[in-house]
Amino acid sequence: MKVVRTDRELTCPGIDEGLLARGVQLITLADGVTEDELAGEVSDADLLLMCYTPITSRVITEARRLKGIVKYGVGIDAIDLAAAMRRGIPVVNVPDYAEATVAEGAFALMIALARRLPAITAAVQRENWIWPEPRWLGQDLAGKTLALVGAGKIGRRMARMANAGFGMRVIAYDPYVEAGAMIEAEIEKMEDLAAMLAEADFVSVHCVLNERTRHLIGAAEIAKLKPSAILINVSRGALIDEAALVRAVIDGRIAAVGLDVYGQEPLAREGHALSELYGRDNAILFPHLTFYTSEAMERLEKETLMRCIEILEGRPVLVRSNDPRLRAQRTGVCFS
Repeated sequence: MKVVRTDRELTCPGIDEGLLARGVQLITLADGVTEDELAGEVSDADLLLMCYTPITSRVITEARRLKGIVKYGVGIDAIDLAAAMRRGIPVVNVPDYAEATVAEGAFALMIALARRLPAITAAVQRENWIWPEPRWLGQDLAGKTLALVGAGKIGRRMARMANAGFGMRVIAYDPYVEAGAMIEAEIEKMEDLAAMLAEADFVSVHCVLNERTRHLIGAAEIAKLKPSAILINVSRGALIDEAALVRAVIDGRIAAVGLDVYGQEPLAREGHALSELYGRDNAILFPHLTFYTSEAMERLEKETLMRCIEILEGRPVLVRSNDPRLRAQRTGVCFS
């Protein structure tokens, strides 16, 4: 059998070695592979693994033998799921491997910006030492309001850290999570996104990207933020109008941003929507690595390999995600 894995820059020895041990032909493709190259390799493949590379309708349509697509990660917005469903090709992701890991990463960005760590450490590197001055003043998290855009598993994990660990008030906007579930997580449910953002000292984004949520936080929503607000996004770049965000940061209409995800990846110093944020001491540009710990990668590789084996052996592949797009599948899947 032939297996194609895209995005080989994300090294996954547990996946690759596990597949090779089963005697498959494994082809790994680099980030930036063209649609032509990808379609050619997948045309006679039995299994496709992807992380970031777009899997288009053409790639799926021309894959004559394809038995399944495994996203080794969470977000499925780069896969043309409708095309896969038309062909009866099951699609599965790995939804739970990094919920605590990513929440910790978001919190790290939030603390770093609240305490002005990028600015202060850069100044020490330049000047050897600095003394307490108003320009280096940070802010406490205790007693502040954290607003969550999305109160799923990662958002609720973030809320637990903020509540129990830092004594923060946590509010959240999520039309798909009932107030009762939020109360159990010590979160106040907010019905209006703009009104919630106006109350926030810190904003952390934790929702899926789809056509309803693209640019969920646009120029009008950003305008509601306090000038002292700090915004964190570890979910998907396209959830935010990035051009509006850059203007707000440069104009001083928000205090700081911590970003791990971007509408176009990889990020670049020139020619990118966020290029102007390079070199700013109130912006942390993290390269989509808040998920990347040894523990999370071990979980990711183990579960990915399990899903691959199910598909290669002709068994229904287990869908553990609650994403309704994946739950709508009726061919080649079973549900936890």
